[in-house]
Amino acid sequence: MGDQYQTRMEKRQKKKSASKKSPLIKIMTAFILAIIVMMTAGGIVVLSYIISAPALDPKLLKDPLSSTVYDMYNEKVRDISGSEHRKIIKIENIPKNVQNAFIATEDVRFFEHNGIDFKRIAGATVANVKEGFGAEGGSTITQQVVKNSFLTPEKTLKRKIQEAYLAVQLERRYSKEDILEMYLNKVYFGQGAYGVATAAETYFNKSVKKLTISEAALLAGLPQRPSEYDPFKNPDLAEKRRNIVLSLMRKYGFITEKEEQDAKAIPVEKLLKKKKEGPKYQAFIDQVIKDIVDAGISEKDIYTGGLKIYTTLDPDAQKFTEKVLTTDQYIYYPDDQFRAGVVLLDTQTGAVRAIGGNRNSDQEIQRGFNYATQTKRQPGSTIKPILDYGPGIEHFKWSTYKQFIDEPLTIHGKEIKNWDGQYRGSISMRKALQWSYNIPAVKAFLEVGEDRAKEFAEKLGIPLDQIYPSYAIGGFNKGVSPLQLAGAYAAFGNEGVYHKPFTVRKVVYPNGKEIDLSSKPVKAMSDYTAYMMTDMLKTVVKEGTGRLANIPGLPLAGKTGTTNLPENIRGDGTSDAWFVGYTTRYAAAVWTGYDQTTQETYVTNEKAKISRLIFKEIMSHVSEKIETPDFEKPDSVVERVVGGRTELFVRGTPIPAIPKQKEKDKKEDQKQDQVKDNEQEQKQEEENQEQNQEPKEENNQNDMDKEQQENSEDNKEQPEDNKEIEQPNQPPANEQPQPQPPANNGSDQGNGQKPPGGNNGTDGSNNSGNGGSNSNGNGSGSSSNNGPGKGAGTTNPNGKSQSEKQSTDNGSP
Repeated sequence: MGDQYQTRMEKRQKKKSASKKSPLIKIMTAFILAIIVMMTAGGIVVLSYIISAPALDPKLLKDPLSSTVYDMYNEKVRDISGSEHRKIIKIENIPKNVQNAFIATEDVRFFEHNGIDFKRIAGATVANVKEGFGAEGGSTITQQVVKNSFLTPEKTLKRKIQEAYLAVQLERRYSKEDILEMYLNKVYFGQGAYGVATAAETYFNKSVKKLTISEAALLAGLPQRPSEYDPFKNPDLAEKRRNIVLSLMRKYGFITEKEEQDAKAIPVEKLLKKKKEGPKYQAFIDQVIKDIVDAGISEKDIYTGGLKIYTTLDPDAQKFTEKVLTTDQYIYYPDDQFRAGVVLLDTQTGAVRAIGGNRNSDQEIQRGFNYATQTKRQPGSTIKPILDYGPGIEHFKWSTYKQFIDEPLTIHGKEIKNWDGQYRGSISMRKALQWSYNIPAVKAFLEVGEDRAKEFAEKLGIPLDQIYPSYAIGGFNKGVSPLQLAGAYAAFGNEGVYHKPFTVRKVVYPNGKEIDLSSKPVKAMSDYTAYMMTDMLKTVVKEGTGRLANIPGLPLAGKTGTTNLPENIRGDGTSDAWFVGYTTRYAAAVWTGYDQTTQETYVTNEKAKISRLIFKEIMSHVSEKIETPDFEKPDSVVERVVGGRTELFVRGTPIPAIPKQKEKDKKEDQKQDQVKDNEQEQKQEEENQEQNQEPKEENNQNDMDKEQQENSEDNKEQPEDNKEIEQPNQPPANEQPQPQPPANNGSDQGNGQKPPGGNNGTDGSNNSGNGGSNSNGNGSGSSSNNGPGKGAGTTNPNGKSQSEKQSTDNGSP
């Protein structure tokens, strides 16, 4: 019985054990079945990808797919990878050292695999897991030929499967030598060059047959990252990359250790010889390429992917801009080292219509330095609407008659000065901007606060990591580009709506896929801020420092700007001279200066005029045959006459009462104001006579005296405190804020003082002469102004020095 009992127990335990194992077996079975299903489904997907793969078209293997650029009218501009950038060379004419440099770098087992290198794929997989996706590629030279010839650049599983399949097919149909020849004639090297023959001419101005080991290694290192390793722009990075290639060549036995060391000893910059002048519109095309790359499309795809690139280019505006910059037909330039950068864009959309990237056309190699988009210079007084007055109107609803006390101001032991060294007491925001005085601008900045100023600027496409009081008058540690300033100012002319400047509307792939690259609107400020700032900037152009850029008959707003000379430079002048302006149709920013500010190369007061003249010529031309409506006042803005001038107020804001002034003090103030205005007018009259200019426009005739007289009349009927703007027939009163103490933060720089780590910023350069006049110093020229269609005429600014003086201590507006 015991044995029988035990047997029964054993049976029960076995049955129980079997019941426990049963779920595990079920799970394992289900898992295996799932894998089989997934493999089957995966196999079906892979099969479908292979079936849909394109055919191996021999024509596509031989010729790269050029991308075509179209202008704003959808008319073809050029092929950016056309015959001017392509040369095909047979494999037997490519030296072994050149071939080996690419094999060592891209595919060392090229002659061993059948199109797919599984060992390389495994290594790349490990690298991508350790260092992140994209750290290393597993594509063979054969796969790269397939991708560049038949497939879209999208990084998808479908493309990788088709790429692998077609690579095996390619190896079956063509010899290794044929495939290597295809690769070396297709690969992209930067600077718009694809194919090793074109690259040899682009970088070394020689044929492939004459390439040295060092030159071959430099070229072999470029395809991985053409822009980053561009030896013209980044010689240090290019040299490091070349040396890696040389090490690989020695590692795999293609060169000796001595050959490696000899090749590494040659600096990359000594190898380079710049290519001849590039094709037309190169400054614009440079930005097109950058915008496309920034959108995530590689340069390789741009030059070999057969893309249709629809741009914002206005060919007429671009041609004229280049003509203004590269000839003396419109403006007399002082020397060949004098630089200029110009951006013209559509005010309402941000579409870039023209780019003047360099004055010297013979030096404008493809992908050369672009002074319109790449230069980063201190903005001077052009920043005042962005950091000082604009955010004040936006956040505090300041009127254009907002009063600041123009008086001695010191921050952290550094004295801030106006360009003429004078103080004017209570002064309106409009007048302070009109004559580009520094102290009111700094006080406005301090009242606005750093955070609000940064936020306002960032919404206008000018991000600032840090900000100091010196930034209020353009004393930046890092500068801005004409492209950035043009975009920022355009928002003032577009009712406060900002569009990031763009050059490409859309990109269309050969398979029909489209990518929209146009700029999306962003509300950067209120409509009242945009209109009131525009109205004050119109005063700058009509009656202030920007009169030389004025175009009769054209509603135009704008601002001058200059920066102080370094302390070691002796002379009256500036490092940078700007003018930024806009209409309801176009916005443009112009920078002029030198690569380096030295005792021999700096912008004199005469040369500072050139930025305004460039602006005037270009804006006149593009506005000639179109209707340009004036800026429309929004309902949020109310007009009131104050001191004989129409000032603007935000609807609903209270008007402080105007304090009565003793008659004796009033007369004394009027007398002082009369003297100051007469001195300023006298200086400009003398300058007009010296330079044989037409009499200057009637403007600012004793404005301050006039305001005092009008205010005395206004004071006869004192408005009540906190009276609302909407009430009719009630003139606004003087706003009399108390002087703001300097903020205990930021830079210790005022005008004429260095900001931390940067040059010192000042106001823009002062106005000189009639906006439509001709300045004949040592040269000759003539002009006539018949509305917006006419330019400034031929101008030689090398006459006597202007009255708009600037020194290290006192900037000019």
